[in-house]
Amino acid sequence: MTEPKLVRDRIPEMLRRLGLNPVTHLVCGEDYWLSLKTKLQEEVAEFIESEEVEEIADILEVIEAICVHRGIDPAHLADVKEKKRRERGAFVEGIVLESAEPA
Repeated sequence: MTEPKLVRDRIPEMLRRLGLNPVTHLVCGEDYWLSLKTKLQEEVAEFIESEEVEEIADILEVIEAICVHRGIDPAHLADVKEKKRRERGAFVEGIVLESAEPA
């Protein structure tokens, strides 16, 4: 048996259509929060391995669920992201900091 993990909402239905009998339970509160964080790590690892756009979509789906769970307004998140981008830049140029020694 595989380790229990958070799955998309329609996965049990899809498994039933394949003739399988999924055993599930619901999590909430702190257990849901921990499951979301674990799922985010899982999806990031899958992207690192495969580099497939589908994995980026999964990462974004988990981030959206985190925002809903934590009450983070998507517009506020976009504002915070834009503010950081204006102040510190993005990750477009590929700059790698090797050190920052006193001048």
